Amino acid sequence: MRIAVIGAAVLWGTAGTAGLLVTGVEPVSLAAARLVIGGLVLAIATAPAARLLLLPGGALAGSPGGSSGGSPGGRARPGPLVAAAVAVAAYQLCYFAAVGRTGVAVGTVVAIGSGPVFTGLLSWLLDRAWPGLRWAGATAVAIAGCAVLTGGGGEVRADGVLLALLGGLLYASYAVTAARAIGVGAPSDAVMGLMFGGAAVVMAPVLLWTGIGWLAEPRGLLTALYLGCATTALAYFLYGRGLRTTPVATAATLALAEPAVAALLGVVVLGERLAPASVAGLVLLGASLVAVSLPERVRQGSRGRRAIGSSA
Repeated sequence: MRIAVIGAAVLWGTAGTAGLLVTGVEPVSLAAARLVIGGLVLAIATAPAARLLLLPGGALAGSPGGSSGGSPGGRARPGPLVAAAVAVAAYQLCYFAAVGRTGVAVGTVVAIGSGPVFTGLLSWLLDRAWPGLRWAGATAVAIAGCAVLTGGGGEVRADGVLLALLGGLLYASYAVTAARAIGVGAPSDAVMGLMFGGAAVVMAPVLLWTGIGWLAEPRGLLTALYLGCATTALAYFLYGRGLRTTPVATAATLALAEPAVAALLGVVVLGERLAPASVAGLVLLGASLVAVSLPERVRQGSRGRRAIGSSA
């Protein structure tokens, strides 16, 4: 199901271009609307399954509707998923605070690039699931490709870099939490619905505070609906499906396809031109994603390397 993760990354990559359809809107307001709409759509669509996670003791692995590929008899606790919902909302705030201090290019590279690293480390610390040397090499090349692709512009401030790193850690924490829940049998749809439904509740006051007048305009409303329904609800639905059989560290690295898609859309849709260095960054990024997407041979006795959430 690695194709599902790549599909999610492709949808995420369209968000920047879609956001340019509206002008005069604060980025934080746009992100809040995206998360509120997407979270509500996911929560409503997955409500029947999500109720299982809210019952005392959590959802039994292999329960009706679970089809998660988890180990029979395991349980998923709702508490960590509630904390992950707060992390989803906090990531948005950290990201925009970071780019406001250190520029879009640096903030994006640090936040998105550090996510797979933190994800791999958390997987290893919590579950002794080391992703492997190929993952480490491909991730390093992918981050370098992102850095070259987006350029090095922007004033590098320590507080901005720290906020971006915190954003990467928050992303890793909710990705690993979701993967662990799916790994013990929780339905992936329910996990994402609970996480993003909770995040929508957290971000609703932010949306109201930043103003919702722009949603009264047809273009603004349509953009917000696309960002919420496609780049959030559908994207994380696919991402959750991918986590059923894809190691979470690998999924985080595959998600680095997002800036590549955004750059290509800039060329095709917006008429932007890529510098030779940016083209080289795309090549690096593409090669690393191909490397990490290829299945590895699993040697006997190496179950510790299997991902949380893997049914293979």
